[in-house]
Amino acid sequence: MAATSDTSADLTAFAARPKRADARRNYDKLVAAAREAFAEEGSDATLEEISKRAGVGIGTLYRHFPRREDLLEATYLGSVEEISAAAAKYADLPPWEALTGWLGEFVSFAATKRALAEEMFAYLDRDAPVFNRCRRAIYGAGEPLLQRAQAAGEVRDDVDISDVTKMISGIAGLRRTEPEQIERLVAIALDGLRPA
Repeated sequence: MAATSDTSADLTAFAARPKRADARRNYDKLVAAAREAFAEEGSDATLEEISKRAGVGIGTLYRHFPRREDLLEATYLGSVEEISAAAAKYADLPPWEALTGWLGEFVSFAATKRALAEEMFAYLDRDAPVFNRCRRAIYGAGEPLLQRAQAAGEVRDDVDISDVTKMISGIAGLRRTEPEQIERLVAIALDGLRPA
């Protein structure tokens, strides 16, 4: 799991987080509120609504995030850091449970990520450094779980972490689909990872 901590440090360098405790609390509240708002409303979420959800004034939001793009990137990076760090929670579980537990969390990450990334693609190329670093962080977190499940004979050998995360992201990003159906589709897809 060393890759996870290395890539998390790599991501932290991207985000200019405040040093003072009170400023850091406001920053974290704004990012959490933005994550919720973007997950629920996509690009329709307004900065005013986000500041209200966070319980801070709009001036505080602009002090931390002068442009909407700054808030989008911070929210995206925060989500990637969380899903990357989440892999460690599953390291001691049996291989299949560890992989599917992490992928269960990945489903909600993927839904939020899609809304953020779509808006970010308006001003960033898909191969921008921020996306490449985030991709490496996610793969670095999930790959050891996948490889351990493969070594235990729980997952077919002909898939890699890119295949698995793209499959889950595709399902999680289905529009106008009830959460229960998303959950059922993910379960079907995960069954497809099992050896024949």
